[in-house]
Amino acid sequence: MYKAKINVTLRPSILDPQGKAIHHALESLGYDAVEHVRMGKFVEMWIDAETEAAAQAVAQAACEKLLANPVMEDFSIVLEQVEPEAA
Repeated sequence: MYKAKINVTLRPSILDPQGKAIHHALESLGYDAVEHVRMGKFVEMWIDAETEAAAQAVAQAACEKLLANPVMEDFSIVLEQVEPEAA
């Protein structure tokens, strides 16, 4: 069993209005040291696969077909082997 930790983020060239709103709110709260905010998505997925390569293939396909918009978003996957009862 593998746990995939997936980060989906907007590509740097894409305007991030949610990140801008968060940045503005942080400034309003006095967090002047924050210079830039980008918002994204974090997904944890438990995958029952025999090998790490098979789990990577499942996570990759899920990102490409559902979790990330290939025009606007990038994604990264980190796999961790876990015990089945940890899910």
